[in-house]
Amino acid sequence: MYDFLLGWDIGMRDKFSSFDVARIVKELEAMIGARMRKAYQPHYEQIVLKLNRKGLPSTDLVIVRGKRIYTSQRDRPMPSNPSQFAMLIRKHLNNARLMEVNQYGFDRIIELVFERGIGEIRIIIELFRDGNVLLVDGAGIIIQPLTHVNYSTRIIKKGLEYVTPPASLNPRKLDRVALDQLLDESEHDLIRTLAVRANFGALYGSIACSNADLEESIISNLLTIEERDSLEKSINLMVNELDINESVKIWLDSKDSLEKWTNLDLDTENRDLLAETIIEVCPINIPYLENNNIFEIESLSSCFDLIYGMHDAAAFIRREEEKLVSTGKGDGERRAKLTRRSEQQSLAIERFIQSATVNQELGKSIQNNWGHVDDILGQFNIAIKNESWQSIEIKLKNISWIGKINPAKRTIVAYLPDEDGDPGASITLEVDKNVHQNAQRYFEDARSQKNKAIGAKKALEKTELSKNMEEKKAAKNAAAGRLRSSKRNKKFWFEKFRWGILANGNLIIGGNDAKGNDNIVKKHLSSNDLYFHADLHGAPSCSLKLNEGFEINDFTSDNIPEGVMSLKIVQNISGGIEDARELPSETHQEAAQLAVCWSRAWGSGNASATVFHARPSQVSKTTESGESLGRGSFVVRGKRNWYKDIRLELGMGIGVINGVPLPIVGTAETISKIFPRWAKIIPSKEKKETIANKIAKMTGLSQDDVLSCLPPGGCSIQNHGLIP
Repeated sequence: MYDFLLGWDIGMRDKFSSFDVARIVKELEAMIGARMRKAYQPHYEQIVLKLNRKGLPSTDLVIVRGKRIYTSQRDRPMPSNPSQFAMLIRKHLNNARLMEVNQYGFDRIIELVFERGIGEIRIIIELFRDGNVLLVDGAGIIIQPLTHVNYSTRIIKKGLEYVTPPASLNPRKLDRVALDQLLDESEHDLIRTLAVRANFGALYGSIACSNADLEESIISNLLTIEERDSLEKSINLMVNELDINESVKIWLDSKDSLEKWTNLDLDTENRDLLAETIIEVCPINIPYLENNNIFEIESLSSCFDLIYGMHDAAAFIRREEEKLVSTGKGDGERRAKLTRRSEQQSLAIERFIQSATVNQELGKSIQNNWGHVDDILGQFNIAIKNESWQSIEIKLKNISWIGKINPAKRTIVAYLPDEDGDPGASITLEVDKNVHQNAQRYFEDARSQKNKAIGAKKALEKTELSKNMEEKKAAKNAAAGRLRSSKRNKKFWFEKFRWGILANGNLIIGGNDAKGNDNIVKKHLSSNDLYFHADLHGAPSCSLKLNEGFEINDFTSDNIPEGVMSLKIVQNISGGIEDARELPSETHQEAAQLAVCWSRAWGSGNASATVFHARPSQVSKTTESGESLGRGSFVVRGKRNWYKDIRLELGMGIGVINGVPLPIVGTAETISKIFPRWAKIIPSKEKKETIANKIAKMTGLSQDDVLSCLPPGGCSIQNHGLIP
């Protein structure tokens, strides 16, 4: 059997076969009637359609180009600015209703038929080769493909009619003639014939061989009648299983794993924890795998979401991290630009040299065939004196030595004789010039192309020099673990405030000023959050967010420097907890520490301070006496929970949040546990602007980002790898 069928560690299959497509199409029929609300392209490889069914939560239809398609309800970061392709889908399909889900024959092509007021619009998903996603109108004309492609049998291009590839064997309509033809025409082994030529894929080809009790290595066209009978029965059995089975089987690596799955509360988080115990998933039986370690699950879609959902949900983060290219987005883009320029210049040099060679040879050929060319020019010039260009053009259809004519440019395309005296190489002749002048024109073109090649070579040398310099600089910065952040048009919502990370990953935010305090209480203090405030006049109002926070991103790019952690923003960090009061006391203690560090206590010279927390319902703008409160001030009524002798110190680490490199603060204990590179920040007389400049210069982070994370007063740092 194929190695990739033997376990996760070797590599779980990530591509759909035609059998998988057939099953997923059947499952997607449950989405018929849903409306398309949004389209996203979080990564060049991925399209996500957000579908809404009445009375049900929205569902993401995840399309990974050339590999898989499935439904998911995971949190997934999305770009704030949709791609052009995503915008085009939105334009044509916003609020459109899904009417049909079809498989083309038994191929790896899925058709989603949507209906809108203007008529039918289709999304066609090709899951073979590199894959493609196409927007097609009701007449079958391609509105826009994700990728333009030229195949030998068809062209995928905007404005052309969509043409399917030649159909492969359809086991649902299998007859003996078709099967015999498939086998007779193949000199390959049986598994390759079924997997590739019959479009079964390796897994289902192997199942067919196993059910028929045939060796995979047997040569296809050598199968006997009895062996062909057995293979035919095997394929029919597979199709029957595919159509009848309601659930999907998961093969696990051990009985211990099966026991865990059996006793598992099957929510997404718990499933993800056990995903690595999966050997294979399949809607039909795999006879050669251990049948004792099987767990049944509701759908193939949920299986692929289980195995690849976390990876695919992090697609946008990976895209953003890929732009960093070890030394930062700007550096990566410059190197990529120089590489593209080098490739273009190399190709241009080749074209110039080739063109010069061709023109030089054609000029010599004109001279060598002086009489032939002179005769054509002479006869044509006599003809145009007596007749029009149009009448001559009609007569030339029967003359083999002259092709196209261009009256506007007064040129003709003529042919030089080959070795047998037949029309050979074509040349363009100006009819108002003699043979010598036409030959010289080709020689001049050749010289011009040679000069262009020389100029392009000089330009290439400069490009290569710049490229080498950028690569050396990149290597130096990468060795230092340095990032270079570029200016961002849009920041995360919490960056408008002071913000930090707590022990469980929870987010805490605090006001920068009176307006910020008002915004936090009015807009960002939910009923299940907690309000924190240092026991000092003018201290910021702080909100410990129950649900918003950060998790470590397990599916990250290789382009992040060592010691920098990749994090993702999540909207349900606390799981089933319904009130922030139920969070661990450690989290409350840390929130209190950040609240006091963001207050004027930091610059007061004191070593500690006091903080309290209260429920959001206790915080009000209304006073008992009717007196008004100043902007940013609030009245807190009822019992408060106090925290005394809170230390004035913070920790700072470097993280890449949803692909954006940022300094991240929290308590020193939490920061040191999360980030390999970090620093402790303590009160000092040194200006924080000086500290921010130092950190930014040595790490590559934005100075403004670093400055916004520092406490309100002088400080110093105890370096633990933050600064290389």
